[in-house]
Amino acid sequence: MLMQGKDVGSIIGKKGDFIRQIRENSGAKINITDGSCPERIVTISGTFAAIDQAFTLIVRKFEEDIPSTQTGAIKPPITLRLIIPASQCGSLIGKGGSKIREIRDKTGASLQVANEMLSNSTEKPVTISGNSEALIGCMQHVCHILLDSPAKGPTIQYKPVGTLTNILTPSTSVLASVVASGGGGN
Repeated sequence: MLMQGKDVGSIIGKKGDFIRQIRENSGAKINITDGSCPERIVTISGTFAAIDQAFTLIVRKFEEDIPSTQTGAIKPPITLRLIIPASQCGSLIGKGGSKIREIRDKTGASLQVANEMLSNSTEKPVTISGNSEALIGCMQHVCHILLDSPAKGPTIQYKPVGTLTNILTPSTSVLASVVASGGGGN
């Protein structure tokens, strides 16, 4: 997940309590890039079940953090950006956009694949937006599609400006980098 500092702080929690809780409850490995630039990448890895559980806990935390102006008022949607290898985006879109429409219809989440790759990488941002249940369902569909259609060739991972260099990794090691921009629906 690509996050701003305040969102990373929300995931880490006071004295690292929340991220420790996520790791313990999900069994997922969670790595966060250093804070040398405004954007930080949060990578979740593990089994599908572990990733799903960690993602669920994070999305629910973002939903909790959205201020509600009135009791019972509908909260604004949460917007996240996923980073997907460009070679897998066709499988995610589907013929004539059929897969994206299917995901939208089944989950209620909004899903948009960017036309351009992220700078100095072979990855594209995929923006998803909706309530917590819609995002969790959407992410499950996206993960299944990515697992069924592995990346072709090596993937040059996106690194936010201000970090070291891009790392070339074999496509088999890339499931997806989950990227969030603003847990509050920014």
